[in-house]
Amino acid sequence: MSRHTTFCYCLDPAVEQNEVLSRHAGASRFAFNQCLQIVKTALTDRTTDPGVEVPWTGFDLINAFNAWKKTADAGRVFTVDVDGVADIVVTGLSWRREVCQQVFEEAAVDLGRGLKAWSDSRLGKHKSKRVGFPRFKKKTTAIPSFRLRNKHPKGARAAIRVGDNNKVRSVTLPGIGAIAVHDDTRRLRRMLAKNRAKILFATITCHGGRWWIALNVEAADLHPDHQHPTRPGDGGGSVGVDRGLLLFLVAATADGTELARISHAPKALATGMSKQRRLAKSLSHKKKGSRNRKDAAARLGRHHHRVANVRRHFLHQVSSELVKTHDRLVIENLYWCTVLEPDGFDGSRPGELLGDSENTCREWPSVDLSTAARGKSPDRCDLIEAC
Repeated sequence: MSRHTTFCYCLDPAVEQNEVLSRHAGASRFAFNQCLQIVKTALTDRTTDPGVEVPWTGFDLINAFNAWKKTADAGRVFTVDVDGVADIVVTGLSWRREVCQQVFEEAAVDLGRGLKAWSDSRLGKHKSKRVGFPRFKKKTTAIPSFRLRNKHPKGARAAIRVGDNNKVRSVTLPGIGAIAVHDDTRRLRRMLAKNRAKILFATITCHGGRWWIALNVEAADLHPDHQHPTRPGDGGGSVGVDRGLLLFLVAATADGTELARISHAPKALATGMSKQRRLAKSLSHKKKGSRNRKDAAARLGRHHHRVANVRRHFLHQVSSELVKTHDRLVIENLYWCTVLEPDGFDGSRPGELLGDSENTCREWPSVDLSTAARGKSPDRCDLIEAC
């Protein structure tokens, strides 16, 4: 039995490597937009000609993009011979060899998944929130990212390697080369050396002015000595987790014995609010389109990224502690939209609280429920439940 896990590292690229990473991210965004344009054009043509085939899956989108990148629409130049006769030479996508070809394929696969999610949502196959049709990615708003597969011939070296050529803090990517990382890679290197793990693909993303790499790894299952044993006397180690408004989390067993109570969560936003105001004010004083405004926006983005990391680190600590000490977690499924409705609860949906209209919102503590509903706790608790 195997498990899938992820190792995330912060990259430390050189100036030239930073440009190469940006070029790959731009190529991924370009391929996604071009594939989406192909789909929209085919859908428009099908209104007049029902025989037009629309590329919908990732495989079809890859073939459509590969056929497009060699046509005159992708690139052409005008040449003039010695006699003064002009001619058109089809070059196709001239810069396609400057980036790894997997970037184009993975962008097409992402669009295929988005189209499938949209069609399944329209057919009612998804019970979650309605999924919209994919949109074009803008250079100014889209997060720079791309994905590379660990594709290599059988018996050859892996395309994605960690700690290659005695550079323990480095990751080698196909088409890019070895890039230094800030974090220690010892744990992953040991798993790879003992053939207990295999890298499937790598996702490179730019957040807060820094490049991050997430390695998706298929690893062997944990050793039985490291797994939590089942406790027959405690119902298999079951524990109920209640997410509160005044208290962050309360965990208890079925008989009411309280196991954990976390009342104070780190308030990273409130702690750094003065710095955030100063950075936002500095950004507003910069001229739009200038280099200074871009740098000020990067500083503000790094601050927001740090606030998010503090919250995420705390949630990882809480969830990891519960997962390591208990076998089964039971989490409530509360519909916040129902709580905010003035008509109260009717018990028609699973996990909905029962009560009359007089005991709905008026007897709740004086806390902004809409703000609490948009917090990070439910998302992280969903991750706890998945573990």
